[in-house]
Amino acid sequence: MAKRITILGSTGSVGENTLDLIRHAKPGEFTVTCLTAHTNAVKLAKQALEFKPQNIVLSDESQKDYLRDALAGTGIEIGFGRMALIEAGRLEADFVMAAIVGAAGLQPTLAAVQQGCYIGLANKECLVCAGVLFMQCAQQYGATILPVDSEHNAIFQVLNAERPDEVRKLILTASGGPFRQFSKQQLENASPKQALAHPVWAMGDKISIDSASLMNKGLELIEASYLFDTPQEQIDIIIHPQSIIHSMVEYVDGSVLAQLGSPDMRTPIAYALAWPARMETSVKPLDLAAIARLDFELPDTEKFPALGLARNALITGGAAPTVLNASNEIAVAAFLAGRIKFTGITDCCDNVLNVFENEPGFAKPLEAIEQVLDIDGRARETASAIIAKQGLG
Repeated sequence: MAKRITILGSTGSVGENTLDLIRHAKPGEFTVTCLTAHTNAVKLAKQALEFKPQNIVLSDESQKDYLRDALAGTGIEIGFGRMALIEAGRLEADFVMAAIVGAAGLQPTLAAVQQGCYIGLANKECLVCAGVLFMQCAQQYGATILPVDSEHNAIFQVLNAERPDEVRKLILTASGGPFRQFSKQQLENASPKQALAHPVWAMGDKISIDSASLMNKGLELIEASYLFDTPQEQIDIIIHPQSIIHSMVEYVDGSVLAQLGSPDMRTPIAYALAWPARMETSVKPLDLAAIARLDFELPDTEKFPALGLARNALITGGAAPTVLNASNEIAVAAFLAGRIKFTGITDCCDNVLNVFENEPGFAKPLEAIEQVLDIDGRARETASAIIAKQGLG
């Protein structure tokens, strides 16, 4: 029988690549049961007409009339709003691609986890905001978490999870983003257009900005710690501009196993979609002779303080990763809107963390998703207030 697929966030980069793989898969291998989007009603309607899912959901309720008119007579059930998005995660499916960007993806993804199905996790914020709770929920309901971020997918492929005592460290690679060779002065004056121009990967705006600040790699550090149950001191980050080695695992005998491939998100998505098998893709084959060289360097944590903020948040635990993620989302939006400078993003995150660290129980483990959502909301309000009052950057 065809594998039933739900895509939470189908109009983003990961969602579109997932649909492209389904489009070119063997007939009868997959069937799309549900697609969701936030505001892009035009693209969602086009996808629905092509793949004919039973259900679609659009968070933006102002687009009701357009979407209903576009899909009139198709029999596709249409939902609108936040609650409909969460309910989409509960619809029966064999595989759910969790590709909603940011903390907004937490509740719909948790709803999918509670089905006990396979989860293609492209939303790192689920683990950054609620790592312990999320993994406990997956264990409780028997869900299988298949990482889709290229770095975590690489580790998943080469990690012997059944013998963790043989693992010395996990090594996450980073391209370094568009500002790898920028000076501090250049970073301060960097524009959104420059930050969005990633030299290797084609991604959405938010992830592109995170990649430019290296916050993306900091969040991936937190994600890897929870996903692979590995303490932060056993996770290294190294800059690898070519993005050919996607991550590595070092074992106690000195062996280092790496997963290599062309920088194309269809590879990790395909691995998750077909797991435990593999499926053929049209990804460009890796030609090492043509590439000729692979370079590596340590990240400059002074120029890119996001890495230190993320590592410290992971060490602190409790509410710290949730606060970091929420404040970063607000700061990135402010930068894209021209309200703060590029360096103001990490300044904002640092200031919000400083506010929250004085709260009683800040470092205590979070006990419920409602607590996560409360902290997330308050951190966003604090970040917005700081940006409005201080004009960061």
